[in-house]
Amino acid sequence: MNIFTCSGTVSGLILASTAMASVDSLTVRATNSWSGGHSGEIEFVNDGTDTVDGWTFSFAGGPGISSAWNCTWTIEGDRQVFTDAGWNASVPPGGQVTVGYEATGALQENIADAEFNGMPVTVTYEGSDGGGNDDGDDDGGGDDDSGDNDTTNPTCPGDTDGSGVVDISDILAVLDAWGECAGCPGDINGDGTINVDDMLVVLGAWGECPTTGPTGKRIVAYYIEWGIYGRDYQPADMPLEKITHVNYAFANIGEDGRIALGDPYAAIEKLYPGDAWDQPYAGTYNQLNNVLRAEYPHIKTLISVGGWTWSGRFSDVALTDASRELFASSCVDFIRTYNFDGVDIDWEYPVCCGLGSNTYRPEDRENYTLLMGELREQLDAAGAEDGREYLLTIASAGGIDKLENYELAELAEHLDWVNTMSYDFMGAWDLSLTGHHSSLYANPDNPSPNDNVRLYYNSAGSVQPWLDAGVPADKIVMGVPFYGRAWGGVNPTNNGLFQSGTMVPPGTWDDWSSGATGINDYTEIAGFLQAGTHVRLWDDAAKVPWLWSPTEHGGHFISYDDPESIQLKMDYINDLGLGGAMFWEVTADREEELLDVIVEALGD
Repeated sequence: MNIFTCSGTVSGLILASTAMASVDSLTVRATNSWSGGHSGEIEFVNDGTDTVDGWTFSFAGGPGISSAWNCTWTIEGDRQVFTDAGWNASVPPGGQVTVGYEATGALQENIADAEFNGMPVTVTYEGSDGGGNDDGDDDGGGDDDSGDNDTTNPTCPGDTDGSGVVDISDILAVLDAWGECAGCPGDINGDGTINVDDMLVVLGAWGECPTTGPTGKRIVAYYIEWGIYGRDYQPADMPLEKITHVNYAFANIGEDGRIALGDPYAAIEKLYPGDAWDQPYAGTYNQLNNVLRAEYPHIKTLISVGGWTWSGRFSDVALTDASRELFASSCVDFIRTYNFDGVDIDWEYPVCCGLGSNTYRPEDRENYTLLMGELREQLDAAGAEDGREYLLTIASAGGIDKLENYELAELAEHLDWVNTMSYDFMGAWDLSLTGHHSSLYANPDNPSPNDNVRLYYNSAGSVQPWLDAGVPADKIVMGVPFYGRAWGGVNPTNNGLFQSGTMVPPGTWDDWSSGATGINDYTEIAGFLQAGTHVRLWDDAAKVPWLWSPTEHGGHFISYDDPESIQLKMDYINDLGLGGAMFWEVTADREEELLDVIVEALGD
């Protein structure tokens, strides 16, 4: 008998058929739920004696799916169709496949006309808490007033459909299932019976659900492709339970004007445990977008294109209608092939100021907007075809002078949000003056002769131009650094702050190719402080610390963020109603000390 089980937060469905096949069970269970939606997974096991070579299941109705992974998911008429992803097409006897999905609303009992590999299957619903069918279940029945029926909004129990409002639809959900109905949405207290107790909960919670607890803003992490080497930081090392979005850095742009793999070995060739040599692709892409997504279905992943090193061809791809269309089309093909949720453009920078070898044009300012418009149009068209939402973001310059080369309002109209690079405002490329590379505010004592550096090279100064241009606050995600920038040979006056230096000191990950960088991971900086070689000082105007050692490297000044300054930046984000925080980058805070501050302030 073929069995297909699909569960919502506490309920599921079973599809059964007497058709002979090598798949004897198929299970779909919810892995998470929230107000307005849920995520789940579909799992089937080959219980037969023959290998399954290729699989497809489909049905009419069902969850309002917005994305799916570990499969090719399409909508054909009124049917949702799930087909193997190629690499998981062959299922040996005893093998299993898990398909994940994300959907709007709570799971409803509306799946019809289900088929698996062309064979009809019937549908029933099953409560995941076992209801009264599990002889070993002694949860006390109705004695637990809190219940554990996760079909309701956990912060608003009367909200049976996760809509965020308790209204007539919730009363109807209770009345329609009145009586014994374990696991039904109307079984609010989870006692297996829908009765007046459940109705009283609905009536007592009538109206808009309260907003309590964490703000649930975006927490965007950059993952660096080269992290798999010397840093030995693999995708599975990321604390994905604390992150909402992962920007994968970086993809390149080829000579043909199309998006290109950065490091093919790291991205799609490196074999991890469980990988097979003949699957379509392996590497970090598969780990992040397929393997880990099954465990963390809330994660959205974006491929970041460009960065400091690979921004040289942006001016060319943005130049004409044809070049923009070609680049955008290649990005759509790329994220479809590798199961990314979107594209993050890191053009550093239009018009001027990136690497000297980059191509620049005065018309980059307008062409950047046109390029994002083309990408938005093609991503939306692909999303409509694929039944999922594709995201488009950018990493924007932090300096106010560079932001003059953006059409801020027009650009933002095409974007889901903007990640501001609110760091690297000062560094050892200028040995004449130490200072904060990511202060929250300006320090009036900064003696820089450059007005922009003195007044606007700070986090607030990187955000305000977007707000002044009329960009909605929740479209702005402010960046914070998980690393510091250092100077060596620093004059000891004022404990090194706003003094001259003579050298670039070593960084955490210097090698033969980089030489001394002066860039230190937060984890290493915390170690300096713990070892007693440096002292922490605080700039109360700029709202950031610095580390100082008069002996290390002839006078070692390190500008960085710590939990206190990160908390003040999160307060700033919340006070202004910004869309969240981005950080560069996840390998630099091994103990998650900074990330935990962000999660506590913004997370859900």
